[in-house]
Amino acid sequence: MKGKRKSFARDLCPIARSLDAIGDWWSLLIIRDALRGLRRFGEFQRSLGLAKNILTARLGKLVAHGIMKRVPAADGSAYREYVLTEKGERLLLALTALGQWGEASLFAPSEKRGVICDRRTGEPLPPIELRGRDGRLLGTGDTVLRVIERGRGRSASARKARRAAE
Repeated sequence: MKGKRKSFARDLCPIARSLDAIGDWWSLLIIRDALRGLRRFGEFQRSLGLAKNILTARLGKLVAHGIMKRVPAADGSAYREYVLTEKGERLLLALTALGQWGEASLFAPSEKRGVICDRRTGEPLPPIELRGRDGRLLGTGDTVLRVIERGRGRSASARKARRAAE
């Protein structure tokens, strides 16, 4: 018997909390398709080959988390469409980074693959880089997760360092 999936909705880690909101690969693929311009339930179903009940549940969760919203159809018909909110559109960066990781890590050198390109120029996007505020390129050993107190805007260690400097 499967146990209930743990919720990360209150986790301090932004990655865990993001995964709690998005949930699974179907949701990421729905968001990918929405970023490509798909809007209607049937379009998502045709693109993904997903059962109606699963697609309904995933779209419902994305709406509940404010990642997508249901709006009247653009053509004035009685249909409703699903569109990304501003919150959902901000996932473009994360999905692009995930796609670039997949391009570089999951294909054989000679294997045919999709490449994320600039629509206007047709050129592949340059690799996304993680940079510090000072512009230096950051690697795996250059980052740390700090807990920030609500409303304070600074980590406890940053406040302590500031007090020590004063």
